[in-house]
Amino acid sequence: MMTLLYSFLILNILTFIITAYDKRLAIANKKRISEETLLTFAAIGGTIGSALAMYIFNHKTSKKYYLFKFYKIVIIQILIAVGLFYFYEKIVTNS
Repeated sequence: MMTLLYSFLILNILTFIITAYDKRLAIANKKRISEETLLTFAAIGGTIGSALAMYIFNHKTSKKYYLFKFYKIVIIQILIAVGLFYFYEKIVTNS
């Protein structure tokens, strides 16, 4: 269980750093990290790190299409978490 928690923490820190670095690249007018890469990191569990970086550095917050995709990922993750919690409770109470 602790390994999962540490993995989640490391993934979110990495996602935060990647998003912050992309902002730095944007300011310097250099080659950027693709939106697909940023969203993939969010989708595999780095949503919190991505959201923090977006709002701390004001990065991608005016890109409506990016935000639409990002919030779609968040909603899917919430639905999965609620579903897992619901079905886990059902399995445990039926045992």
